[in-house]
Amino acid sequence: MPQIVVVDQSGAERAIDAPTGRTLMEAIRDNGFDELLALCGGCCSCATCHVHVDPAYVDKLPALSEDENDLLDSSDHRNEYSRLSCQVPVTDDLEGLRVTIAQED
Repeated sequence: MPQIVVVDQSGAERAIDAPTGRTLMEAIRDNGFDELLALCGGCCSCATCHVHVDPAYVDKLPALSEDENDLLDSSDHRNEYSRLSCQVPVTDDLEGLRVTIAQED
């Protein structure tokens, strides 16, 4: 089970254990980060699970889908490291990943 570091919107950070086979969204939400709203429950239809990932891990993530890209375009806080955490499966390769929960639009 990889450990990842989650930085909340105020800048506070906490390391969490993220179960493989789940999504990054589920791991963050299940560890009490209420500001990650995830309103659609992981269906890739709302962009309320927007995070910024550590640039060193971008190549370890699946490619951005067209749907995910379109949803991220609706955010004023999108940057080159933006992902929807519901679209990122937790794998052992993510050990040490640092993600920041994006500000709400």
